[in-house]
Formats: sequence, C-alpha cells, structure tokens
Amino acid sequence: MASGVQSVARAFGILELLAGAGGGLSVSELAQTSGLPLPTIHRLVRTLVDLGHVHQLSDRRYTLGPRLIGLGDRASEVLGARVGTDLRSLAERIGETANMAVLDGERAVYTAQVPSPHSMRTFTEVGRRVFLHSTGVGKALLAQLPVVQARRLLETAGMPGQTGHTVVDVGTLLDELDVVRLIGHAVDAEEQEDGVFCVAVPVPGAPSPSALSVSGPTSRFSADRTDEAAVLLRAAAARLAGRFG
Repeated sequence: MASGVQSVARAFGILELLAGAGGGLSVSELAQTSGLPLPTIHRLVRTLVDLGHVHQLSDRRYTLGPRLIGLGDRASEVLGARVGTDLRSLAERIGETANMAVLDGERAVYTAQVPSPHSMRTFTEVGRRVFLHSTGVGKALLAQLPVVQARRLLETAGMPGQTGHTVVDVGTLLDELDVVRLIGHAVDAEEQEDGVFCVAVPVPGAPSPSALSVSGPTSRFSADRTDEAAVLLRAAAARLAGRFG
C-alpha cells in the first residue's frame, strides 16, 4: 500500500475508533487500540485536528470534530436520494413508515425514512441511534455479521429491556439471528416500543451493513402481515443492492 493511501486509511481508522468510543480517547488509548506507534498517532491526530475533523478536549483527550457534522448531513442527503424512491414505494404499498438504517459502532442509525400515508403512524428521526437487540433493523444488521462479532457487539452494548417483550439474553438472541439468516427477515414485535411492530431485511452488497424496514402501530400492522412486508422489502433491498454494486 502506498504511504499516502496508507495514511488515509489510518486517518479514517482513527475517526472510526473515536466514533465507536462513546466519548474521548487519549493518544495512548488510540495507539493501544489501533496498534499504531505513538508518533504516527500524534501526527495523524494533529492533522485531523487542524482540519476540524477531530476536536481536542481540555483533558487532552480527543473526540470527533464539528466539521464532520456537515459531511454526515450531506452523506445522509445523498444516501436518502438514492433510496428515497424505494422507501416511498414501500410506504405506499404497505401503508406504513419505511426506513433505512446502517450499522454504527454498537448501534443502528437511521439514515432515511418515508412516513406512512396514515395520520397515525410511527416516526423515527433520521440520525437516531438505537440498540441492535431490540429493533428489526438491528437484528437484520446483526444477522449479516459473523456470530463472534455479533456476540461481542451485544455483550459490549448491553441488552436493556426496552419493553416487556424485549429479548435480553445473548444466547436467545443469537438463536433468533440464526432464524433471521435462514428466512431472510427479522421482526420487532413491540420489543423497542409498546404498540409498534416492525419487519426488516438486510441490504446485500451495501458499502457497510445496512437494512430496510417497515413499521407501524400494531392496531394496523402486526405479525399477520409479516410475509407480505418481507416480500416487498426483499425486492426493494435487491434493487438497492444492484445500485450499490
């Protein structure tokens, strides 16, 4: 790998470590986690600080910088434009809110949404980060990972009970992920929020683990519509995979 390209890869690696830290990291912590020498970390972090992509705290730890906000917003707009047509089609055909989410460290983050045409509907703001174990998109994301990695993410993040229906045992959820891989879709049956049902599928071939979902109030959208929603979701995911490819 050419030195310039290697430096870019290392710089992005630092940004990803900071994004997954949930707080600031020191230079020594970055060096220990990345396996890079301290002088290399110092040089890369200093450059990222000068560019505004990393911010130095008063205790000499580092976090993501404010300049990344604009880049993230623009990336969301671009991604939203690419998936908007498929999400609108899903929302119209199923009659419920359609979402796209990607894996972001130990959470899922919603990157695009088209609301249900009904006045009573579910709503999740774009940019919201949610637990993996209690959401349909989270399970669809976990199912794309090796079992060892999925277990590590669940154990690191924890599995709090969001509702009385939430699965809070790692082994039980890993068994559920085996089923998700087999049938090709995941469900959230009031596990994230009481009164809300969700069906989700992986998006194959996406640049990073991604998932599509539809969600709605259980008074209108429940388990008896799982197969119908899964078929339409898988078709939309296949179209997106073709574009990503």
